[in-house]
Parts: sequence; C-alpha cells; structure tokens
Amino acid sequence: MSVSTQQLPAGWTRTRLDAVCEVVLGQSPPGRSYNVDGEGLPFFQGKAEFGDYYPTPVKWCSAPTKLAEPEDVLISVRAPVGPTNICPSRACIGRGLAAIRPRDGMPSRYVLYALRASVARLREMATGTTFEAVSGSELRSHIIAVAPLDEQNWIVAEIEKQFTRLETGVAALQHVQANLKRYRAAVLRAACEGRLVPTEAALARKEGRSYETGEQLLARLLVERRQKCACRSKYKEPVSADNAELFPLPEGWTRASLGQLSWASSYGTSAKCAYESDGPPVLRIPNISAGRIDFTDLKFANASELISKGEELAPGDLLIIRTNGSKSLIGRSAVVGEKPTRPTTYASYLIRFRLIEPPSLFAWVAAIWDCGFLRNWVERRAATSAGQHNVSMSVLSALPIPVPPSAEQERIVTEFERRLSIIEELEAVVAANLQRATCLRQSILERAFSGRLTSAEPFERSRGADVLD
Repeated sequence: MSVSTQQLPAGWTRTRLDAVCEVVLGQSPPGRSYNVDGEGLPFFQGKAEFGDYYPTPVKWCSAPTKLAEPEDVLISVRAPVGPTNICPSRACIGRGLAAIRPRDGMPSRYVLYALRASVARLREMATGTTFEAVSGSELRSHIIAVAPLDEQNWIVAEIEKQFTRLETGVAALQHVQANLKRYRAAVLRAACEGRLVPTEAALARKEGRSYETGEQLLARLLVERRQKCACRSKYKEPVSADNAELFPLPEGWTRASLGQLSWASSYGTSAKCAYESDGPPVLRIPNISAGRIDFTDLKFANASELISKGEELAPGDLLIIRTNGSKSLIGRSAVVGEKPTRPTTYASYLIRFRLIEPPSLFAWVAAIWDCGFLRNWVERRAATSAGQHNVSMSVLSALPIPVPPSAEQERIVTEFERRLSIIEELEAVVAANLQRATCLRQSILERAFSGRLTSAEPFERSRGADVLD
C-alpha cells in the first residue's frame, strides 16, 4: 500500500518517523538478569504485556541493555508487527519491541495514534519466513502525517472524545453479549431440569391419560441395547449413572448413564491425515464446534487407509473430545445428524458413543450436552498428564444424563431450538455491530491523520474563543 497522496491541510507534512522521533530498538538482556521478584526495571518483551494503552509488567531485569523512558511509544516489531502502547515508566525493552521517543514537544499520544492509523502500511513492510518482523531502517523510514504543533493536542483530544463515545456503545453491546450468554445458559438449565415446557406427567394428569415414563423408556432402550449387542460373545451390562451431587428430577424423569444410552463406543483412528490426501475424511477437534460438526475444514487419511463399516460415522454417533491441552475443550461434543455424503471417520483425540434410537434421543442428548452440570461433571473427572487433560471412555460411560419421556424430549428440544435460534440471531447482530465499532475506530484515526478532523471549524472556533477571551 503506497502512502496516501490525498492533499493535507495547510501546514501539514508527511515525514519519516525518525525525522520527528528518536527510534530505539530493543535488545535481549542477559538471561540471568530476568526475574519475577520486581528486582531492577520492568522488562517488556512484546505484545503479550500490552493493554489498551499501557503494558503490565510480569518480568523485571536487573541488567538492562536497551531502555524506554516514560511516555515513549512502544511498538511491537516482530510477531506480530504493529501493536502499540505507551511506556508507563523507565523500562527495559527486549528484541520484540522498539521505543519511539517524540521530539520538540510532540505529544506521545499523537505518535501512538499516528502509528495506529498507518499500521497496515507498516505491516506490509514486514518480512520473515518463520515470523514477520520489521527492521530498524524500515521502522525509521515509516511515513506519518504531522500536523502543526498547536493542532496536535486538539487532534489527540478529538480522537479520544470520539473514542469515548464509541466505547460507551461497545460497552453496551458487550453487556448485551454477556446477557445473551447468561440467558442461553439459563434456557439450557431449564431444559435439563424440566422447567422449559409442561412435563408429560402434568399433561397426562390434565388429559386423563397414561404415558411412558423416563424409567420405562430407559428399560425399553436397555432391551434394544441387548439386542444390538447380541452378536458379542459375552454381553456386558453398562455401568449405572453416577448420581452424586445432582439436582432432583421432575416427575416422570429418570437418569441414565451414557453407557446405558449407547450400544457401542470406541476411540478414533491414529492414521496420519493431511489436507491434500485423497483418502476418507477424518474429523478432528476443530470439527467439533458449538455443539455441531463442521465439515468445512477437513483433513483426509491416505488412500490406503481403508475404513471398515464399523468405523464409518452414522446418524446418532456422539463424538466427544477426550484429550487436549485446554481443559475447557475436554468433553465438548457433537452428534452426527445425517449420514455423511461419503464414508467418514474420526481421529484418536475423539471418542465415539453410538446412541440407541429413537432419533428423539439423538436430538435430546445433543441439545443438553453443554449444560453446566454435565460440563462440570466431566471437567472434575478429567485427569492431567504432561500438560494434557484427558477423560477416558470408562469415565464418560458413567456420565449421568437426565431422561424425560420421549414426547417431552421432543417438546423440550423444539422449544430449546426456537429460543436458541433467537439468541443466535441477536448474537450475530451484536457481533456485527462490534465489528463495525472496530472499523469506526480505524476510520476515526484515518480521518484524523488525513486532516479531516482538524479542517472543520471546531479548532478555528476554539482559537477564536481564546482571542476573544
């Protein structure tokens, strides 16, 4: 991207950064001088310590090599290029940063905003195969728009006034976002506790009829489970649900273990897969997203890796993430709704439980899986080894799942999905407006440093008022 050729107001110039600022490149101090005990000067290494305007020290250095002074603008010069902050005090800076020190009374925040306005051009200069970086010469030659000194403070004040208004709107949107998240959790919990729709027990009493309870449904499912497993040499009864520390269920409901609701379970394939292979698709952790299976980012096994009929995914297969470095991912799942258009399998970081029909059970388990008490049950029982969190098939088999009557399952799922669709529509609107706020913030900076904020009368009026006073 070339430097803008748009005409600037009278008195403005476009100039190299080193013409108006001193540029100090960071350097790594001796490793033995690092500490977390507050000994020496704060040590800033890169963007990781940055906040909105000021960094927060997490390390200190007793033998600094390159220093930043208070109010220097700190800029990340590698992986990634461009983020900026203001140095709150004298500090040591590592190789990932440079300190930019304005000259001749130029406000630090003017330089900060000028760099944020032109960050796209700076990133275009970045090079590097392992990670992007800009050199000292590239940073020094970076062009910024410079207004007359008496206008610079007004520009900073006007930017921050508009940012304050914008941030008020952003805070309101984030508040709505948080409320929607809480409402989603509340709807899900109401579904799991039988409070979202009238219970089948209450309707049956009102209508003077009988109904199949959850306990009777479970007994029927267990008969079907035995029939599906009849081909096995020795049938093994599933473990019962772990009912410790759980809330009471409504009339007509029961609890079942995941093992009781499924007739088979297995770990995934450890076959190597790649984007370019021409074998069968292999679902991985990234394909389990927001309770759904995402088929847009697929890797494939080698053509020689054949899938047996028992390894193919089918409707009612519940895929669960069993191991990951992030504990919050453990236990996340999705249920296969329709049969994939081509034979598809799943990777070894996933476990598959084959749910027993009817399809209403598939939809019920998929709907309630992310309920807080189920997520907490899994996380409490996840083991940790070498930085990885794991949950085993045998542990998951005892997961207690509330089971309402089939008719009630269908009503709850219908109502849950209706409310969920409204929530998702609102979340999309909020996300779009938050993205718009980000664009507006950049637009304010671009207008400010093309002279379009200061070319209007407010600045002239303020100067005229000073004269009249």
